[in-house]
Amino acid sequence: MGCISTIKPKCSQNEVQVDEWCFPNDPIGFSFKFYSFGLGAIGGLALLVLVVGGYTVLTSQGDARRLNIGKSYIIYAISGLLLAVFGLIFFETLVVDILKVPGVQH
Repeated sequence: MGCISTIKPKCSQNEVQVDEWCFPNDPIGFSFKFYSFGLGAIGGLALLVLVVGGYTVLTSQGDARRLNIGKSYIIYAISGLLLAVFGLIFFETLVVDILKVPGVQH
């Protein structure tokens, strides 16, 4: 039986270690960490929907209904991605520049 080593990450001073993960112990840092994770998931989903929409447009064979469905997939994927990115920019601007929450910088 082999030895399995568990390497625990070194958390920074303002983070708490939970199992193998480090989580910020302030609400703003916690929000930023999970919003960035969610933004990555939304980006991956938008890429998948863009591919499906492009495939639908390419295989529509002149069918106007399928062409419009594919175009709407592409438009909705891009607008959803833009909404998520601008939501992060709005959140950062609100918290850092307008409210000037202590302990939060760019």
